[in-house]
Amino acid sequence: MKIDKSFNIIFRKQHRGRMKGKSCRGNRICFGRYSLQALEPAWITARQIEAGRRAITRYARRGGKIWVRIFPDKPVTLRPTETRMGSGKGSPKYWVSVVKPSRILYEMGGVSETVARAAISIAASKMPIRSQFIRLEI
Repeated sequence: MKIDKSFNIIFRKQHRGRMKGKSCRGNRICFGRYSLQALEPAWITARQIEAGRRAITRYARRGGKIWVRIFPDKPVTLRPTETRMGSGKGSPKYWVSVVKPSRILYEMGGVSETVARAAISIAASKMPIRSQFIRLEI
């Protein structure tokens, strides 16, 4: 499963924006029993999201189910190197997901807590931010 870009694109280029405050949506466990929650604001690239998903899948050995709760829907533009100022904005180079604190990144279900904790900690090491393991209290 390749997560590259959003398919319903109206505008090719976006403003950078700000990451103020906490996440008010996507901050509760909805699908699984265990999850990885962000503690810092950041842009997480599509490659980092996919690396975390692969790490969880490999460790769990196809056991259980994994939900990726973020999607890279923001294009990041870059200018070519050694280009003079002016002549407009650069072309989109990669896609990111804007993540605020308390946002759920991944969820897991159908495995034991020890397997989930180990798999999610491996995925957390692939992320550029501090994050924590969360368990759904029943």
